[in-house]
Amino acid sequence: MAASAMTETNREPSDNPPALHVNRVSAGYRGNRHALDDISFKVKRGERVAVIGPNGAGKSTLFKAIVGVMQISDGRITIYGEDTHSSHTNVGYVPQQSTIDWTFPASVFDVVMMGRCRHIGWFRWPGKHDRDIVRDILEHLSLDQLADRQISELSGGQRRRVFIARALAQDTRLMVLDEPFTGVDQRAEQEIIESLDILTNHGITLLLSTHHMENAALHFDKILILRQRLLAFGSPDDTLTTANLREAFGSALPVMAQGDDLLMFSVDYDGEVGDGSR
Repeated sequence: MAASAMTETNREPSDNPPALHVNRVSAGYRGNRHALDDISFKVKRGERVAVIGPNGAGKSTLFKAIVGVMQISDGRITIYGEDTHSSHTNVGYVPQQSTIDWTFPASVFDVVMMGRCRHIGWFRWPGKHDRDIVRDILEHLSLDQLADRQISELSGGQRRRVFIARALAQDTRLMVLDEPFTGVDQRAEQEIIESLDILTNHGITLLLSTHHMENAALHFDKILILRQRLLAFGSPDDTLTTANLREAFGSALPVMAQGDDLLMFSVDYDGEVGDGSR
């Protein structure tokens, strides 16, 4: 494999701070001053954390605060021991797909190369090293055959993987993904999960918001349940309890016990009820 962002991410500071430390953070908007209220948690290096909660719970607000694009009113966020204002190269951000202009005329290769801008510098052309990194990432995420395809021509799952690749091209060590499973079919979900597995194998810490309870339970080390404040944080077995889920979702998430398991029916963005059993 070429020298790439996928090998460089294994760097670890000598003092070994947590990958992410959110310490008593509050944030909000005009008209909603308490979108986040006194949130505290730590994520270890290499962990996979799924953030769940109803619409309006503050998931996107939390993510924007972590990547430094939203001002917090109280508390502090550090990434591998660095304040968010000085740790931009450590964080890759995959936003909700509805916020992206898919008509922009750019190829898959061009979009992923955008992740190298911090390393190349403004008004400079990518060098051979940068092109090798992008090709290497595309190959590892099974996107190399789509390198010349326009992003407007991609499926939903392919678009998610392209933006995962772009974030990876930054040499990111913490990747934040906002609702990557929304609006994709089961095959695309599996392709995204396989991409996340590749990132985990290279030591990249993952923080991902989702409404898909089954994916959260099966594919993540920890679950964070959010509803303006932190309701639970820990292993799926410890957090996905009837009490926690009803506190978070209320009547929007009927929960039935089946022996030692929970059968959950979640309401997704389109308003359809889906079986999220585990």
